[in-house]
Amino acid sequence: MAGTRPVFWGWYVVFSSFVILTLIYGARYSFGIFVKPMFVEYDWPMTVISLAASINLITYASAGILAGWLLDRLAPRWITTVGILLTTAGFVAASYVSTPLGLYLSYGVLVGVGSAGCGAVACTASIGKWFVKKRGIAVGIAAMGIGVGTMIMAPLTGYIVKNFGWRTGFLCIGGLVCVVGIITSQIFMGKDNPQHYGLQPDGETVSSDQPIQSPSGEALPKPSIKPVVTDHRFWLLVLCNLFAVMTVMMTFVHQVAYATNRGIDKIEAAAAIGLIGIMGSCGKFFFGWLSDRINDAKYSAALGFFLMAIGMFLLWRADNVVILYAFALFYGFGYGSLAPVAPYLISDRFGGKVLGVAYGLLTFFAAGIGGALGPLIGGFIFDKTGSYQLGWIMNTVFLLMISLLILALKPSPGRPGTQAT
Repeated sequence: MAGTRPVFWGWYVVFSSFVILTLIYGARYSFGIFVKPMFVEYDWPMTVISLAASINLITYASAGILAGWLLDRLAPRWITTVGILLTTAGFVAASYVSTPLGLYLSYGVLVGVGSAGCGAVACTASIGKWFVKKRGIAVGIAAMGIGVGTMIMAPLTGYIVKNFGWRTGFLCIGGLVCVVGIITSQIFMGKDNPQHYGLQPDGETVSSDQPIQSPSGEALPKPSIKPVVTDHRFWLLVLCNLFAVMTVMMTFVHQVAYATNRGIDKIEAAAAIGLIGIMGSCGKFFFGWLSDRINDAKYSAALGFFLMAIGMFLLWRADNVVILYAFALFYGFGYGSLAPVAPYLISDRFGGKVLGVAYGLLTFFAAGIGGALGPLIGGFIFDKTGSYQLGWIMNTVFLLMISLLILALKPSPGRPGTQAT
């Protein structure tokens, strides 16, 4: 139809990011399904198996810094393609492991480094080049892939592992990530930024006689992280998100083994992770919407942490599939607050110019330390007590604590109780 505007390429970047995040996070968050089969086959302590998940998170958080640096210099498709290939190699290698060291090198290092090249840091940075005014909704749509991936991949992996074995499960995940991930990345992630194609971010056109400018019309000053890291409010955000992510990763890695130990079917237990993914996607939209409409987004964060605490309490009491799914409903919806609210609070307190570097640093601490500690602590508790009950009680207490602690987050000077515009 004449005069119809073509779809802005940035939305294709959003679509490809959604697909890649669906694959990568769905695959990584399915690791808990493999824990008990490996425990049964090799009789390795849970702490030994859980260390693989911790190594994965540490390498993921560390390599994410390098991935962000490379994205400023190379087209996204080559970083994401290399990341997908490394992730695939890691899952394939994991299907052949017979020692803890092999598991650490395959799933821990290879999948960790690879997923950093095609994970949230890479996809969010790519989207950020194409959107300014619509960046929030664009990133939000892509981030839904994390929840959708958990919803789809966890039950699928549970079915494969139950019927064909854990080694086949690793191989199938690797093959799916490789084929779909590389095709999507090569087709949709090849364009670097809109300025190279006569466009401004958000699809606004630039006349041929007008030089390309930043959205403000001026060169943007180089952001400095120093004012952020010397502000106690940033470290309060780090502390709260560290504990929250610690509970998330302990849950994803150990919840399936815990549920099956309580007599719940393996596929039903794996489906609970998928339900967390569904509710997490709903939570992302709800808490983003809520943060735009209340006086201070810290109340959104407090509500999210509190709902996670309710869910964790239900997990502690879960001895049948109904209570297990009730846990997934509450915990998943609250978990959905993490992705939209943390960057919202950083932008509100410290300004949008340092959002990328500040959020990247917060993610490094939350995922690299909190995320790594969660699986290890869960495995250690099981090895010492023969049960995960103490871990779930501890998580409930931590989540209640941070739901109150986040309320101490002060607004920016001169803007008490208000948000940045």
